[in-house]
Amino acid sequence: MKKNKGKIQWVSFKDHLAKMMRDPEFKKEYDDLELEYALISAIIDQRNKKGVTQKKLAEKMGTKQSAIARFEAGNANPTLAFLKKLSRALDLKLTVHE
Repeated sequence: MKKNKGKIQWVSFKDHLAKMMRDPEFKKEYDDLELEYALISAIIDQRNKKGVTQKKLAEKMGTKQSAIARFEAGNANPTLAFLKKLSRALDLKLTVHE
């Protein structure tokens, strides 16, 4: 959203991202985070497909719901041990490749 002579002009996320991607520094940072966001998105998708709440997933992992929320928001740097527990709790096989 940006103001234009007192009026509000809405900009879609897609359009805003396209504009931001023209900045080489932004694009590099965005691209550097691609793997993390792909992992987070895949976990959220699987959790939702299985009908598991963050709270229930946390209980299965022996952690707190806030840890799951931080991970899903991209505000955590998970350890391999955390990812292994997460995949086991969702009955998934953890495979890492690029």
